Amino acid sequence: MSLDTLKTQLLGGWASLAPELRPSSQKNADGSVKPFHLRREFRYAAGDRFELVVTNYADPLGQLPLARILIRGHMLWRGEHPIASGAQKVDFIADEAYEVAPLLQGFADVLNQVAAQGYARWEVGAAQSVFGKAFVPFGLVEGRHFMEHDLVHLSHGLLFWGSRHVDGRGFDTEANRPTNLQIPLARQA
Repeated sequence: MSLDTLKTQLLGGWASLAPELRPSSQKNADGSVKPFHLRREFRYAAGDRFELVVTNYADPLGQLPLARILIRGHMLWRGEHPIASGAQKVDFIADEAYEVAPLLQGFADVLNQVAAQGYARWEVGAAQSVFGKAFVPFGLVEGRHFMEHDLVHLSHGLLFWGSRHVDGRGFDTEANRPTNLQIPLARQA
């Protein structure tokens, strides 16, 4: 599939089929990787623009929403990825918006302890922009756009991105770009 064909087929909305399980960069007391659960809603638009809403959950069935994250920006296409025919390397750059809304009081309380400086009091359901600011819980650095070196693959009507590293490492460098596919997104009506 050519890049132009991929971009045309990618246009529109995509969403998780069910709650997804991911390794996080945080560790449990015994040193094992702490899991986290989420749902993704992704929209690709002309001009290589994207919007991603991630809802994190405190449980594997997605019944206890913990936080909602909104990221908006641009995608930079970096060439073919060897994982599958037609897969492409892509960098997601949050150069338009990055917002966080705690959805559980316990998470709002944590944010009020670790991310109070430069922010209003964190309240359940109230989104705050972390765009261009330091935000310790997510490792965001002031003045730097969040960016991930990822991959995109369309197959069988499903959208695949790169699978998280089992040790929880992010996709913050080219060397950390994923080498496998993760749970796919399905087209939204």
